Amino acid sequence: MSIFESLVSRKLQVLQQLIVAPAASSETRRDWPRYLRVAAFFASAFLAFIWWELIAGRLPLIGPKARQGSLTRWRQIAQRYRRLAIRYGGVLIKLGQFLSIRVDVLPAEITAELAGLQDEVPAETLADILGVIAAEFGKPTDQVFTWFAAEPVAAASLAQVHRARLRAAAADAPEVVVKVQRPRIETLVETDLAAIRLAAHWLGWYRPIAARVDLRRLYDEFAATTRRELDFIQEGRNCERFAADCAADPGIYIAKVYWETTTRRVLTLEDVAGIKITDFAAIAAAGIRRSEVAQRLYDIYLRQIFVSHFVHADPHPGNLFLHPLEPDPAAPPDASRPFKIVFVDFGMVAVIPEALRAGLRKFLMALAARDAHEMVQSYVDAGVLLPNADLKRLEEVHETLFQRFSGVRMGQLRDVAFEQAGFMLREYRDLIYEMPFQFPADMLFAMRAVAILSGLATSLDSEFDPWAATLPFAKRLAVGELTQDWRGNLELALRWLRVLARLPDHLDRLLTQAERGDLTVQTSLAHDHARALRQIERAVDRQMWTTLGVGLLVAGVLLRLAPANEAASLALLIGAGAAFMWGLTRR
Repeated sequence: MSIFESLVSRKLQVLQQLIVAPAASSETRRDWPRYLRVAAFFASAFLAFIWWELIAGRLPLIGPKARQGSLTRWRQIAQRYRRLAIRYGGVLIKLGQFLSIRVDVLPAEITAELAGLQDEVPAETLADILGVIAAEFGKPTDQVFTWFAAEPVAAASLAQVHRARLRAAAADAPEVVVKVQRPRIETLVETDLAAIRLAAHWLGWYRPIAARVDLRRLYDEFAATTRRELDFIQEGRNCERFAADCAADPGIYIAKVYWETTTRRVLTLEDVAGIKITDFAAIAAAGIRRSEVAQRLYDIYLRQIFVSHFVHADPHPGNLFLHPLEPDPAAPPDASRPFKIVFVDFGMVAVIPEALRAGLRKFLMALAARDAHEMVQSYVDAGVLLPNADLKRLEEVHETLFQRFSGVRMGQLRDVAFEQAGFMLREYRDLIYEMPFQFPADMLFAMRAVAILSGLATSLDSEFDPWAATLPFAKRLAVGELTQDWRGNLELALRWLRVLARLPDHLDRLLTQAERGDLTVQTSLAHDHARALRQIERAVDRQMWTTLGVGLLVAGVLLRLAPANEAASLALLIGAGAAFMWGLTRR
């Protein structure tokens, strides 16, 4: 802990004693020392941002140096948060993983640093885990399971997994894996969420962030996602829904849920562990061709997004296994051995809602027609833009992108994208930092899952092309939606007929206005010119406040030299300081 964070923590402790402590008796689900430690980190990061970005960055002497070190400071803040999350676990690791996919609201320096944050923390003691099981079932663990492994298979921030054997009358009682929540995890979750909510409230006071990011929505999405992961009943239902969605595919296997030994805090599943998806040596030894694994795995995830709209959103290697099957005697000697892909851990899922599917359909149609206006409208329909978005600016950017990528085939898209990376980064950096883009959490979780799968598939098969694998599913989505939505197509045709019917009247009115000399043309500045004008306005505004500060300073000094004017002089000097500070922080 830094000295600055220690000072902030002490101040927060005093505030707790003076303000919050009287209500602590009603807050039975909050760990106050942990809350103060996490809040102190957020407070120190927030105050450092105010000093470096809003004050020091605008001072004449140290401003340029402060601005040059901005990226380094962002990276250091992310590194400090990473250390805090590893030390305290709980929701902090989940928050780091959640923020690592928020490329729409955070600088790349932060998301890159948090991307590798793993949900692995030291395991709880066996006695504590057995205590949770006993509390859930109202009896000792040995009356629920005939055997329970002392060492966990995996230990994550919210729960850990142990192997066990069910009690059954038959001698061959099945072996299972038991996922047990950590003791007091609900208290820790609510504590961390309260500290995160406080940090979001602080950020809400900074207008440029509040205008670009819906912080309440961002917090609500994260809190809802985290609380859902604490409900193992819902996770079991997710597992069964995914099994139903994949029932027609014999190459997928989903663990069975044993509901008689499942509660909200304990989940019992069939033990389906096999070859880990990244154990390339074992895959080769089993006679399975890695290129087939890559293709099938990617196809499964695209079907989840485009067909069933229910996505297993945490496809890291620990949640994916292979089960080799008996070789086909009639298959050629060099054929790949048949296999099943096994999915586990359905605590984090993404549901693609109807509005988002409609927006995606419109996006694909606009992409095919190279219609920038309809593409921007697809963002509106999908709910990924905040109300104050500059739609015309978005259309300009997409028109330019269509021009630069005109005639590019799908197989060439990746190479051309690399060639145009500098241009795209310049355009979209301006868009991200000045425009209120904010994607729904389910959409980002689905995108994150596909991104992870793309990397995993490429590691399995270096020749795998995600672009070519995605195109058939995108086409199927567009065609399927168009054929099913006949009412929407009929409404669109009627709308065009109404437009054509009104066209003669509009032309007559236009020509009449031109003859009378009443025709006016409304223009607007190009984006670059408008941005330069805003910069000039801000510079003039700061200059005005600086001039006012100088005037007040001179008047205060002159009054200070005269007798019996100390009070007025002090007031003028304070006013001068306030004017200087206000001018420096004006945007």
